[in-house]
Order: sequence, then structure tokens, then C-alpha cells
Amino acid sequence: MILCRTVYLFVQEQTLRFLPLFHILISGKGPWILVSLFLRDHNYATEADIISTVEFNPTGELLATGDKGGRVVVFQREQESKNQPHRRGEYNVYSTFQSHEPEFDYLKSLEIEEKINKIRWLPQQNAAYFLLSTNDKTVKLWKISERDKRPEGYNLKDEDGRIRDPSTITALRVPVLQPMDLMVEATPRRVFSNAHTYHINSISVSNDYETYMSTDDLRINLWNLEITNQSFNIVDIKPANMEELTEVITAAEFHPNQCNTFIYSSSKGSIRLCDMRASALCDNHCKFFEEPEDPSNRSFFSEIISSISDVKFSHSGRYLMTRDYLTVKVWDLNMESKPLETYQVHDYLRSKLCSLYENDCIFDKFECVWNGSDSVIMTGSYNNFFRMFDRNTKRDVTLEASRENSKPRAILKPRKVCVGGKRRKDEISVDSLDFSKKILHTAWHPSENIIAVAATNNLYIFQDKVN
Repeated sequence: MILCRTVYLFVQEQTLRFLPLFHILISGKGPWILVSLFLRDHNYATEADIISTVEFNPTGELLATGDKGGRVVVFQREQESKNQPHRRGEYNVYSTFQSHEPEFDYLKSLEIEEKINKIRWLPQQNAAYFLLSTNDKTVKLWKISERDKRPEGYNLKDEDGRIRDPSTITALRVPVLQPMDLMVEATPRRVFSNAHTYHINSISVSNDYETYMSTDDLRINLWNLEITNQSFNIVDIKPANMEELTEVITAAEFHPNQCNTFIYSSSKGSIRLCDMRASALCDNHCKFFEEPEDPSNRSFFSEIISSISDVKFSHSGRYLMTRDYLTVKVWDLNMESKPLETYQVHDYLRSKLCSLYENDCIFDKFECVWNGSDSVIMTGSYNNFFRMFDRNTKRDVTLEASRENSKPRAILKPRKVCVGGKRRKDEISVDSLDFSKKILHTAWHPSENIIAVAATNNLYIFQDKVN
């Protein structure tokens, strides 16, 4: 496999500035070498530009990112050409629009951030694309379409759109469509609001493509994509007395092949599989996945690090993957007693939990993704490191998404973290890790070896390169 990298960075005023630096080939099974890099002026960086979600559409031709400023930027994959075969797989900006604005709930004296928490694509049914985006309270359905013709020759309007004086209209004209420069429009088609008391942390589209669910800390609601004023509550874990609250919902997802089945994870490290055919309110789960805690590893931080930040079904629907603070676990749906596989993401941080608690990093929510064949999993770490685990060979690799290593022909070498003792030349000490640089959001192309990695306000894309 030959891989390359592209980096996109956000700037203010909903525009993007790209400065192409160089193009270099990458070797396959050997070291990874930087292919292309796009940088922007650092003077434009703001808190609002931090990427908060990344998602490929079902075909992988589009890639959407959301940021803390409420903006959605959609990238489109370049088509392969005989004249420029090296451009295959590169993504360029397709559309940029403001999805959410900051709001204020006057009844609760609560500010509602514009930050995009999640984006989910719908399968393409016609020439247009549809995606769902959500902030803490409101889900919106957006239509992204192209327009390359405009109507001209109105009877009641002039060419500037102003209403004509009826006394000047002496003949009937037939409007005609004239070619124009291609324009990509993003229009909101549905707004799903006023259904969540707590912050929405995930949305998931059912494979019937008619319904989706939105999840907050204590409830899961089921929506019809055509109905905005009504939803059905399918999970409610809110106790009668909030002082008795022991856990919250952290993520939820529909089964990829069964529209009646879904899973949700909790802050206590458990996963519940529910079947909507059993009852309208799925408070009683069908299956319960939880690994018993090893008493020898019990500590003050055990409950915090066992909280599941992300849960994903495999594409086949046979397995599910969970990410807690230190590990990624793969579960077989037919075996609830223990995970099938456990991968240590950054076990060297176990001795640093006290300082991570003090700087609040211990509460970071890392995501995890499958590759298209469910054979490799990927998740993020600190110091702009991200980890890949091959389920077949049991090999793993740590790579760094860093603009500091962006010199021409710079090899993207596997990184290693040293814990105490002597440190080799190519290793980095655990005490030298930068916890302000973190890979929280990643995405994998549904069928090819193309990945997107969000590092603060930088978007790195690694992709296949054909000789």
C-alpha cells in the first residue's frame, strides 16, 4: 500500500487558504513519506477553527468536517485523469457553510454553543447530497446541490431581479435556462429541535434511511427524517431522584444491517444492545457487554478511565468496537463476558493519570474507526500521535500528524515512546509529550485505504498513490 498525505487548515470568514508546498511519492510497506501538504497562515487561527468532527460519505467521494465555530466544510475527491494520475485521491474544498449559530435559552439562562458535535451522511438518492449535523441541542438536515444554469427572461422581473412596471410589459416572454459557472449550494431542509434537555453527543442513521436517533446524556430519541415536530423516546435512564444518578450515556449507534437494533455505551464502561421489537421503550437491554475490573489495577481514576468515549459497529455487523481512555476493545456480539481483543493505545500514560486529571486531559473523548474490511482499527492519542492496529497480524504502529515534520521528502517514521531508562535517538520520552496536541477525531474511507485525521485545526489526509 502506498500512502500520501494532504493537510487542510481552516481560516476565518468561512473561507480556506491553501499554500501548496510540494509533492513527493510515498513508499508502500516501507516508511511513509509526505506526498502533499497545504498550510495556512497561522495568524488566522482561532478557537472556532478547531475541528470537532470528521466524516466520509457512504461512497467516500466527499469528506465533511465540522468545527467549534459551527461551520461545515465539505471536501470532494479529485477524479483520476490520464494527464495527472498523481492527483487521484486528493480532496479539495467543495462547499463551506454555517450550519449552527450561537443561541441563548432564556427560560434556562443557558448559552448554546454553535460547535458541531457530529455529522452523519445519508446515502445519495439523486444528484444532491444530504447530511445531518448537530450541536448540543439541535439537529439539522442539509441538502448540498450543484447549479450550473440560471433562468433568464422573466416577465415580471428585470435581469437584476427587480419588479418591472406592469405598464412597460407589452409582450409575453418564455423564460430560458442559460449556462453559468458551477455553484454549490447548501440549504437546510429540516430542523429537529426542542427534544433534548441535555447535550446531544451522537446521532446515527438507521439502515432504513427513514429514521435516525439522537442521543444525549440520559435519553435517546428516534426521529423520522420527514417529521420535525415529533420524536419517540426509546431510552430513558434518568432516575426519579437525580442524586441517584450513577452513569450517563456517552455514545450510541444503529446496527449497520438491522434497523431495529442499536447499541449505546455508558460512563461506567458498559455497552447495552437493544432491540426495538421487544418494547417501545428500550430500558431493558437484550445484551450487556462489560469487562470485569481487575482488582489489582483498581485506583482513584479507575471509573474515569473506564468511561467509553466511542462505540462503533463493524461494517459486517458481527463485532463492535469501544474506546475508553487507555484502550480499544473489540467485542463479538455473540460473547458478552469479555472482549475478543484488547489493544493498549497509550498504556505509558498510566503513571501520568494524576497530572492528566489536574489538567482535565483525562476527560478527553477519543474516537475510533474501522477500515473498510474490518481488519484494521485506528484511534488517536496525544502529541498528535495516532495508532493503527492490524487485527490479523496483531501488529501496531504509531504515527505522527505534525506540520513540523513537513520537509520535502521527509519520511513519516513510526514513533515510539520511551518510559524511563535510556532513550534511543528515534524515541520520545513520555515526559516530553505535548498533551495540548491531540488526535480526537478520525475517519476511514468506506472502501479504500484513505484516512482523515483531525489535529486541532489541521486536517491530514493519508491516501493511496498509484505509480
